[in-house]
Amino acid sequence: MAGDRKIGVAMDFSPSSKRALKWAIDNLADKGDTLYIIHINPNSLDESRNALWAKNGSPLIPLTEFREPEVMKKYDVETDIEVLDMLDTASRQKEIHVITKLYWGGDAREKILDAIEDLKLDSVVMGSRGLGTVQRIILGSVSNYVMTHAPCPVTIVKEPSSSSKH
Repeated sequence: MAGDRKIGVAMDFSPSSKRALKWAIDNLADKGDTLYIIHINPNSLDESRNALWAKNGSPLIPLTEFREPEVMKKYDVETDIEVLDMLDTASRQKEIHVITKLYWGGDAREKILDAIEDLKLDSVVMGSRGLGTVQRIILGSVSNYVMTHAPCPVTIVKEPSSSSKH
């Protein structure tokens, strides 16, 4: 059912999350779909901020506001030109809607699951940091946790093997 899907992309502005965004745009997004950029800021909200945001995340932020550095500063998010370029191009060329939802503090795994439920996403795309087996056991894998517990399909975009760091 292309044209009315809600596709989430977990975005921490790392190379792996940017690859996931590019993959979602190239392979999933279609005219009329809504692409939700989900960002979890590891910092807690200032006390002066709305307590509701701490629990339920920010209001939905359209692309027109997401590209404004002053607006994003209010949400304590650095503007990433590469991500903005990808989103602007996709919005125009694929005729998709782009919305951002921000969350603060807490466990990124749980916040992504909250976003899936809150936004009623049809699917989620996320990058993989490429942790080794031991690191994954000790640190835990956000992508593995979300893939296991999400109520919708989850696509994990892996790092290309040709750029292996070993």
